[in-house]
Amino acid sequence: MPLFKSCPATKSHTLWATALLAISSTVAAPAVAQPSAPQLSASFAACMDKSGGVTAEMHACISAEHTRQDQQLNRNYQVLMAELTPARKKQLQTAQRLWLQYRDANCNFYADPDGGTAAGIAAADCVLQMTASRARELADLR
Repeated sequence: MPLFKSCPATKSHTLWATALLAISSTVAAPAVAQPSAPQLSASFAACMDKSGGVTAEMHACISAEHTRQDQQLNRNYQVLMAELTPARKKQLQTAQRLWLQYRDANCNFYADPDGGTAAGIAAADCVLQMTASRARELADLR
């Protein structure tokens, strides 16, 4: 039961507040570039479709796609580094090292020892998704 049910204005105030929040989040949003969505390969989608939900097959698909995405991340990193001043190169290097630590720590949490085979898939997919997202982010920074 709502706390303010007896107040007839609560419903209209809630709707008004929601509308203001929606408007302010689009109008007053800072002009900060957000990385575009990661793009996984068509071969990954096909591989996962063919896996039939078999854990070993899914791991193989994720591993192959992670290799592709990691190579793309490294290419994007090298291209971006080549365009930066020495001070900015140092900043990017620090950021990348910290990002790697975060990705690994975050995705290792998904590998719940009590989660069965699904936890292993979730952890591997986490690494894949975060790697693809970072590759896209580095490309967008150029």
